Amino acid sequence: MKESRLYASFNHAIQGVVHVVRAEKNMRIHLALGLLVVILATVLRISRLELVALILTIGIMFVAELINTAIEEVVNLITTDYHPLAKIIKNVSAGAVLVAALTALAVGYLVFIDYFINLDSIVFRQDIPLHYLLVLALVTVVLIIIAWKAGSGHDHLLRGGMPSGHTAVAFVLAVSIWETTKGLPVAAGFALAALVGQSRVDGKIHNWLEVFTGACVGTLLTLIFFRLMF
Repeated sequence: MKESRLYASFNHAIQGVVHVVRAEKNMRIHLALGLLVVILATVLRISRLELVALILTIGIMFVAELINTAIEEVVNLITTDYHPLAKIIKNVSAGAVLVAALTALAVGYLVFIDYFINLDSIVFRQDIPLHYLLVLALVTVVLIIIAWKAGSGHDHLLRGGMPSGHTAVAFVLAVSIWETTKGLPVAAGFALAALVGQSRVDGKIHNWLEVFTGACVGTLLTLIFFRLMF
């Protein structure tokens, strides 16, 4: 029972985020800019502390937009007529988003300015760390899977549906091993990834087509990141 409640909580939370992404143009802009910042941070090889600052800033930006949308919906639920207090509430919540956006802009400038000045030596003369590529591939695959399921109207974004997210993540890890080492670990990685896919079918959570599609998504995206960036 506890596991089902935990799953339901995560699923409802993700559905809330998906709703805001679908309904709010600003949220889609924030999401796109956040992904671009993460990719840029990977290419420029920023320090771990700088990456922490960027992740926290992006997270605050998303939270502000989510809260702003929630407040607007509550106000609309209470009254659909014009009211001075309703206007103030919406303006204040929008102001919170503006403050978060300006803060994100300032943090981004402080983090990236020195890297842009030395762009040639950083990008073209050094390799991107492997752990950055792995994290970037995992995050991209997870976001694509969630967006795919949300776009197809699937209610349970963390379980079932096309494609299999667990299988995709397993093949991201397997291909990452393949790209960075040789021998037995490679075979073991793909064997474990295949077992993950089989377990999803055996558990009647996915069918073979969904598992195969998840494996293809994880494999192709990871190859793109490693072959183009490393």
